[in-house]
Amino acid sequence: MNIIVTGRQIEVTPALKNYAEKKIKKIKRYLSNITEAVVTLDVQKYRHKVEVLLKVNGVLIQAEGTTGDVYSSIDGVVDKLERQIKKYKEKLVSHRKTEGKASAAAAEIPDTAEVGRIIKNKRFELKPMSPDEAVMQMELLDKDFFIFTNDNSGDINVIYRRKDGNFGLIEPIK
Repeated sequence: MNIIVTGRQIEVTPALKNYAEKKIKKIKRYLSNITEAVVTLDVQKYRHKVEVLLKVNGVLIQAEGTTGDVYSSIDGVVDKLERQIKKYKEKLVSHRKTEGKASAAAAEIPDTAEVGRIIKNKRFELKPMSPDEAVMQMELLDKDFFIFTNDNSGDINVIYRRKDGNFGLIEPIK
């Protein structure tokens, strides 16, 4: 597993890098096929934010944590990742029983802080998947919506989380 530790407005000391790498390596006991882990450390005033993005067989698992101490933020993110991985593995097993092997693609949704301006642009590959797999990928990324190619129709669809906790699917009309 390739672990990349970067810092925004913080100098990544060897001790901090070693601590983050040691914690991320512990995740391998839950999921052995992690190809890359990107750890981003960020400081904003007195808040230490840690974001981790794991790449696993074409699936992205993302978590972030914010506390007053960078070390406790790393611990919190690792706990979140462990919970997400357990949830992912449970869903993967249930999908295999019903539909066959699940395969998912990754999507990063642009963050828009200001109305009317595009401040971030992400490009990603759309792999065909079922709406159920798209819901699983959306939950792993902890996003409110997810864009994917529907494996049945071949069209681009959007799955989103409704206010009542259910999910909605947007499909184009031909």
